[in-house]
Amino acid sequence: MTNAQDFAAAYFAAAADADHERHAALFADDAVVHDDGRSHRGIAAVRRWHAEVPEVTYRVREVTGTAGACRAVADISGDFPGSPLTLRFAFERDARGKITLLDIAPAS
Repeated sequence: MTNAQDFAAAYFAAAADADHERHAALFADDAVVHDDGRSHRGIAAVRRWHAEVPEVTYRVREVTGTAGACRAVADISGDFPGSPLTLRFAFERDARGKITLLDIAPAS
């Protein structure tokens, strides 16, 4: 993935896919995810976190940055309290293109 838009499209497609391994394959072994006030460290914790996320749909509103460090703003809809929400996803990736850090927070 050579640019932020392609990376974001691939991430959100994998995040919505029923194949959880497709999503996990995007992360480095030592990745950290910050979401909903909790931190998930390492690929096993990232897998558990993603398995707990309810089925949702994403509508990407904006992507900025580079493929190595980008931000996306997306509307998230699903069967969870407060749906729909607009969230900001901040990604950092290593030289192999794997996500090393994902920070998810309400868009401001």
